[in-house]
Amino acid sequence: MKLKNKFILSISILFILIFGLSGVSKAGSLYLNKIDFNVQINSDGSINVTETWDIDISSTNTLYKTFKKDKSKYAEITNVNVKEITKGIEKNLTKTNEWAYHVKKDYYYGTENEDDNFEIGWGVGLDNSKARKTYEISYTVKDAITKYNDYSELYWQFIGKDFEVSAKKITGNIILPSSVNNKEEIRVWGHTEGLNGTIYATDTNKIEFDLDNFKSGRYVEIRTLFPTELIVNSGRTKNNEILQTAIKEETKWADKANAKRQRKEWFSKNFLTILIVICIVINLMLSIIFIIKMIKYIKKLKGLEKYKPTSKLKYFRDMPDENATPAEAQLTLDIKISSYTPYNFGKIFSAMILDLTLKGYLKIEQEKNVKGKDAIKIIFSKEIDDKIKQDEKTVLEFLNKAAKDEKEITLKKLENYIKNHPTATESLLKNSYKKTEKQLVKEKILDEQIKKEYNKYTNIKTGYIVSAIFLFFFTIILFTIPIILFIINAVLCGKIAKRLNVLTQKGVELQEQWKGLKKYMEDFSMLDKREVPELVIWEKYLVYATAFGIADKVIKQLKIVYPNFEDITNGLTTYTYMNIMMSTNFSASFSNSITSSMSSIYSSGTGAGGGFSGGGGFGRRPEEAEAGR
Repeated sequence: MKLKNKFILSISILFILIFGLSGVSKAGSLYLNKIDFNVQINSDGSINVTETWDIDISSTNTLYKTFKKDKSKYAEITNVNVKEITKGIEKNLTKTNEWAYHVKKDYYYGTENEDDNFEIGWGVGLDNSKARKTYEISYTVKDAITKYNDYSELYWQFIGKDFEVSAKKITGNIILPSSVNNKEEIRVWGHTEGLNGTIYATDTNKIEFDLDNFKSGRYVEIRTLFPTELIVNSGRTKNNEILQTAIKEETKWADKANAKRQRKEWFSKNFLTILIVICIVINLMLSIIFIIKMIKYIKKLKGLEKYKPTSKLKYFRDMPDENATPAEAQLTLDIKISSYTPYNFGKIFSAMILDLTLKGYLKIEQEKNVKGKDAIKIIFSKEIDDKIKQDEKTVLEFLNKAAKDEKEITLKKLENYIKNHPTATESLLKNSYKKTEKQLVKEKILDEQIKKEYNKYTNIKTGYIVSAIFLFFFTIILFTIPIILFIINAVLCGKIAKRLNVLTQKGVELQEQWKGLKKYMEDFSMLDKREVPELVIWEKYLVYATAFGIADKVIKQLKIVYPNFEDITNGLTTYTYMNIMMSTNFSASFSNSITSSMSSIYSSGTGAGGGFSGGGGFGRRPEEAEAGR
């Protein structure tokens, strides 16, 4: 592809995507490959019109054409007939005398509609299918010709602005009542908004017109003057002359049309130059705007000083915060989380249930069912009170709702509830995050305002990256400088977000301790046995290990350090869930089941010239028919 063509293609794509397409296609669609008009002017002032439609039809049950009633333009329309032509074989459709919104296949009518306009409609029977069809519509328009003293005039709009079907080609023939001595006695003009048609008197009794690429919502209008004596009588006779008036009007419209054509021609010749200038201007504007932003970001970055923990910890064996919920611990550890997803909340949700078990609100049991498979059961041991924090209260309320206020719920029923109640589950994720965040703010661990600023710069960074990718793939090398600036600004916004003190100094200290505890739990089996805490502490540790996603790893190490775990804990009631976790794959099965159930609710997916309005045609689609009943 030549550079010029690449340039034009790139700019065109850019402007289409920026400013949008001018039209939107509908579910049901119609497109005329060709529409041909054959018009016979009669000596009594009437015209016989035959329209041949070669049309592609999709999801449409009825086609129709309307004619606005106007006694100053014509008297009436009669002799309506509709045929379907298939491979040269004509089939007359059956006439019905009543107007209908939804016409049966192979039936047609020609009568007044609900708006008191004359309408021709016929059933095509393609409600849920598509096909290419040819129809011939014929009718007589009485008193369509105006007889003046000097000339007779046909001024007819073959297609009006309310015509909603585009056409690849429109052609027409108009035959006079009889021949004239010289073609120059016939005056012809054509009107269409696109200025893309031609019209000529091709014989002493014949006028031909055609135009290409007709767009719906425009019009096609023909005006012709011919010797007045060709019309013997007419219901519309005027005692004045028309020629000079028509020439004056048409000259004015022709001058406007020619000026418009000249502008289009100039634009076509200078299109590449215009695009280059526009490209340079856009480059310049974008460069100035984003250089200013870049300077602003650099100044912002220089003024930021990140809080640091007072001491760096490789391991931390003590509990950083005895009262921290699993969600608080995880959010402090990974402050980049801006909302819960099914993946990251599945572990937190499981950890919350374990913590509520430790606090006596729940009890977890595992039992064999009749098929020999283990079944996990959650039992409600204590009523909800104000002794637990809001994020865990939200989880407990969700479990109660899932259990339908019964005293227990199995893991299987909980999974099914999550899958079948996407709105409730999404609400759980949203509310849990908000409440955990508020708790951290209240405890002066998280700075609310700076967290909002962090989210803002993170979103701006994403915007820059998306913009850079868009410009790179759709404009080739035309916007190289803005692309570079977008990338630089994305990096700067990322650094600003990273350096913002979302956590207070207290929060930074806690984050370091939670990191140390996580690292300790991951490596404790390799440490000196004297550094391993009492077994009773591990029940609390496992809550946070579950939230951090390392519970399985911790349990493996516990089995190494405590090979006689079952003997040690035999008969003890202190370990409310450790026996289950140590003796089965509870941690993996429970957490993974919750995560999988939550993910499933997202993966499943929870439109110049004068004249009069002569009528318009478009298809009635099934949904429109139903709406109109």
